[in-house]
Amino acid sequence: MSSAVLQARSPSRAADVFRLALVVPLQGPAGMFGPSCEALAALAAKRLNAEGGLLGRAVELHVLDGGKAPSEVAHEVKALLDVGGIDGVTGWHISAVRKRLAPMLSGRAPYVYTALYEGGETTTGVFCSGETPRTQIAPALRWLRDNENLRRWCIVGDDYVWPRESAAATVSFARSLGLEIADEVYVPFGTCDFSSAMRRVKESDADGVLMLLVGQDAVLFNRLFAQQGLDHRMTRFSPLMEENMLLASGPGSTRRLYVAASYFRSLATAGAMDLTSDYVSTFSADAPPLNNMAESCYEGVQTIAALVRRAKSFDLRRILSVSECVGFDSPRGVMQMRNSHLDHPIYLAAASDYEFDVITSL
Repeated sequence: MSSAVLQARSPSRAADVFRLALVVPLQGPAGMFGPSCEALAALAAKRLNAEGGLLGRAVELHVLDGGKAPSEVAHEVKALLDVGGIDGVTGWHISAVRKRLAPMLSGRAPYVYTALYEGGETTTGVFCSGETPRTQIAPALRWLRDNENLRRWCIVGDDYVWPRESAAATVSFARSLGLEIADEVYVPFGTCDFSSAMRRVKESDADGVLMLLVGQDAVLFNRLFAQQGLDHRMTRFSPLMEENMLLASGPGSTRRLYVAASYFRSLATAGAMDLTSDYVSTFSADAPPLNNMAESCYEGVQTIAALVRRAKSFDLRRILSVSECVGFDSPRGVMQMRNSHLDHPIYLAAASDYEFDVITSL
């Protein structure tokens, strides 16, 4: 449903509907995640509505394109909020979008941000359910040091807030882990030319490359990395890599590629297997691939539900007063809210053609 259609609706709100904006990328480097994100969020809403909804209200999703310029996304969300067209916001989108949405939504509506991010979000009413460098990158680098003897790293990232701030945190982690950061290379978000970046990767003489690249950017980097034979002498590690990206990269481009995330399609927890079964039976085996970004949107809807149910209210002040008591089981494992962030397991996996082999819990 387009934002234009949404804004044309009457500002009156049906008392029996909870309208949740789902902000996910439908274009740009991360646009490949959009269909999966929509499907998993729809499944979460379907499950909630089968249980009677939220305090008697049916959950209704309104999809907004988080792949637009951050200012445009914020304008569309504000327009809906101002006319009473939405009651809350969730979804996977880059930190540049979150930075615009968080202050605008503060104190007005619950906002569950589901993407991995650089950490440090403290805006009132914003709840973060994604991974952060402290829980994701640091333990993975420790494991790779201890098990693969990888000690010298080159960082390659998109040039915006998440890669920049995650890299800064990584430099700090490296000092405490006895690792060396040989170089940091940044490219424009949405770049198509990695030739210059690849030259610096080669010149760094690193053991491994920490990839802080999103969607299609990571795909193009993977292809060129393999074409130049670097996959035979260097390991790659990414905190943002999923099944669509593996498929697009191609099986010949993912040798010695490790990924840390809270969910993989191949994850064998009881909750993950139940989700896969329900997803396939609902949408068929030809549905968009299950992946971490999509599952995070499922968690976003579930988190909104857990907060509202615990508060027994839709009032944000009441939600904030009980948020530290919120916890639930999910496909990732046990989720527990602390300081407006959900703690949950993080897993390390190795790419294997079009799937991930989960190695360990970090």
